[in-house]
Amino acid sequence: MECEYAEAVANSPGLVKPVSKRKWSTKEDFVLISGWLNTSKDHIVSNEQKVTSFWKRIEAYVNCSPLLTGCVPREWSQCKQRWGRVNEQVCKFVGSYEAAMKHQSSGQNEDDVMKAAHEIFFNDYQAKFTMEHCWRELRHDQKWKSVFKSRDGAKEKRKEAEEVIPEDEVRPPGVKASKAAKRKRHGHEAAFDQIESILAERKKISQQKLLDRLLAKKETDLSPNEITLKNKLISELLD
Repeated sequence: MECEYAEAVANSPGLVKPVSKRKWSTKEDFVLISGWLNTSKDHIVSNEQKVTSFWKRIEAYVNCSPLLTGCVPREWSQCKQRWGRVNEQVCKFVGSYEAAMKHQSSGQNEDDVMKAAHEIFFNDYQAKFTMEHCWRELRHDQKWKSVFKSRDGAKEKRKEAEEVIPEDEVRPPGVKASKAAKRKRHGHEAAFDQIESILAERKKISQQKLLDRLLAKKETDLSPNEITLKNKLISELLD
């Protein structure tokens, strides 16, 4: 949302001049996170833009949000400072959550994992983690995604592992991979052909022995089935 700070003030009668050291509300944190994610992934504006320009875009996003109508507007420097704090704390908690899931025992659910993660965070940093709402907003984004899965029914799902890759995006195998697969396939075919050849030879030998036994008997001693079998074997061996 492109809207300059001055325009935000002019168009929102409830807005007043921002004051410093004002505590961020949960709602403001949500809008800030949304603004950062949308602006950092904006394909129209390169991420190589100047820092001030980048944060002024986020400032405009925050101050123009209908969710914050009537709230005191934020300056870009305040947004930048708050984001730095959010990012730092969430990154630390991701590590704590990873450790909790890694040591999750059978029977523990998501609540147990979260409790353990908070305890690990407190033990590591001697402070309580107070930004769980921010972590829940960011946890599925690539940067903060967990690599472990919970063992209970509400398992953490890695999105990219579950996403189906479109057929037109599947990369074809490289030249070396194709040659290796071809060699492997041909190798299997050669082995299969060799086995077939051995089995065919054994079958031929078995038929020859059976025919020899039938030929050793007098024609009058052969049953109708044996005569039929003898003629069939002769026909097959002569082909």
